[in-house]
Amino acid sequence: MKSGSDRIVVVGNGMAGSRFVTEMRARDRAVPLTVFGAEPQQPYNRVLLSNVLAGAARPDQIGLVDPAWYDRHDVDARLGVEVVKIDRDQRLVYAADGSVTEYGTLVVATGSVALVPPIPGTEGGLPAGALAFRTLEDCHRILELADRAERAVVVGGGLLGIEAARGLAGRGLDVTVLHLAGHLMERQLDQGAGRVLARTLARLGIRTRVEANVSALRTGTGPDGERRAVGVELADGEFLPGDLVIMACGVRPDVRLAREAGLEVDRGIVVDEMLRSVTDPSVRAIGECSQYGGMVYGLVAPAWEQATILADLLAGTDAAARFTGARQITRLKAASVDLAAMGETHHTDDDPEVEVVQFADPARGTYKKVVIKDDRLIGAILLGETSTAGTLTQLYDRESPLPSDRLSLLFPGINGAAVSDSPVRMPDAATVCHCNNVSKGQIRACWERGARTADDVARQTRASTGCGSCRDAVEGIVAWLDEQESAPTG
Repeated sequence: MKSGSDRIVVVGNGMAGSRFVTEMRARDRAVPLTVFGAEPQQPYNRVLLSNVLAGAARPDQIGLVDPAWYDRHDVDARLGVEVVKIDRDQRLVYAADGSVTEYGTLVVATGSVALVPPIPGTEGGLPAGALAFRTLEDCHRILELADRAERAVVVGGGLLGIEAARGLAGRGLDVTVLHLAGHLMERQLDQGAGRVLARTLARLGIRTRVEANVSALRTGTGPDGERRAVGVELADGEFLPGDLVIMACGVRPDVRLAREAGLEVDRGIVVDEMLRSVTDPSVRAIGECSQYGGMVYGLVAPAWEQATILADLLAGTDAAARFTGARQITRLKAASVDLAAMGETHHTDDDPEVEVVQFADPARGTYKKVVIKDDRLIGAILLGETSTAGTLTQLYDRESPLPSDRLSLLFPGINGAAVSDSPVRMPDAATVCHCNNVSKGQIRACWERGARTADDVARQTRASTGCGSCRDAVEGIVAWLDEQESAPTG
């Protein structure tokens, strides 16, 4: 093999790739750095696409890196340029624009692609009126169609499908969600929580159908002669009409380039704890396309943690940095839908090895459950009322001993129990933003340096720029600090 250059080439400029580039430049201003992004616009927060769909945010408000930043930091950014081939023998990257770029280290951050089931009607690609929901371009196309549509069918009741349904219902469409499993978001929620979520969605005007096996996408001919989706057929023969059909059937790691380059691929690119491909140590992989310890992490916090660790390793700022796995915590915070789920949520009282404490008030859209084993929290669901989410997340992350009064885990302030989400009682070491690992102490320090709004704190610490669910907590801490400053001292 050639010795190669010392250039770092990043393939993929999404949430993992763009974070790595910014973290790398924060540590090393001199190393040659090139990033390829197949999408033409600046990298954006994919988690917040549903807010754009709902009209709660503009596309420019979810950007992660301003294009001008690349020039200021001497980053060779190839936006809108897709990589078509990796030659590991020569350490070269071939792009669709005909360019060939040499690398010393290659970082693959190609993310995931939407899954479209191979059912009749999807042959040769989705017809007009049917779209996946994965990219900002998908979002733009959905919005264009939504302006002329009345009825929407969302195929898939996982996190992405729920977010799409919520956004479309917020725009006044008649929305039905079809889900193959027995309850919504079955990976994160148990059956009871799934039922409560369905009732909450019903109050928003969203119908849900579970155990609904979509067997075909029915198409017709539009006024302009093009093939167009007109609804879906179920396995029992029922037809559900829809002017707009959203395929939210999940994602799969985008590993085509890696597989063609001869890297070991299981579900994702198999890496070690230094995020090196087990096939070729000059190739690293982060984000949704990577697989460590048999796990592919599909959430933003692990991807950003990997980006930070890799930047430490390649810049030499922390040679001991290692990725040893991450705990996955799902957050969904939208109008009338507030959810936190973590760990092993499907245990029941019938399991003699675990302790389950739960509360349900379906009429008010509330469901709470904690799963305990050996006096440690191994799983939790909070739906509708999530005031103890910060406490549970810390206990889950740190595997800390639990209070003897289990109800305090579900209801804040019971029997004088401390509420870590309260700025007054929250210790400085408590993590407020789990996507970016920002503590209350860091927010306090930021405030003491002059940050007086949540937006100021976000710019300086990145708190609340991930899933956005900690925004209220950041605003609360800033407001509390402001109050402390203005309070009389005598």
